[in-house]
Amino acid sequence: MKDGYSIIMTTTDSQEDANRLAELLVTQQLAACVQSTPITSTYTWQGELTRESEWLLLIKTRADRYDAIQEALLKIHSYETPEILQVPITDGSSAYLAWLSAQTES
Repeated sequence: MKDGYSIIMTTTDSQEDANRLAELLVTQQLAACVQSTPITSTYTWQGELTRESEWLLLIKTRADRYDAIQEALLKIHSYETPEILQVPITDGSSAYLAWLSAQTES
């Protein structure tokens, strides 16, 4: 998925780490906006049922920025196996999408 726009999702274990990741992505113009919100995740890890408080990051960007965002996240993420998922944006207001494009040009 190289054309258009997308939201990339990742999670982390603290608000401080969420802020650090968001600031990196926005200041490097990889993302136009990163929203973070507290969540509770339930999953199996290494054979054990786990329930943890986490921070979900919604990274709004151009679809062609995925590889660079994934590379940046893998370098500095605190998780051994971080969630990094890309979801296409199929439509949006033209003014917002133009702003998103302008913010992610480098």
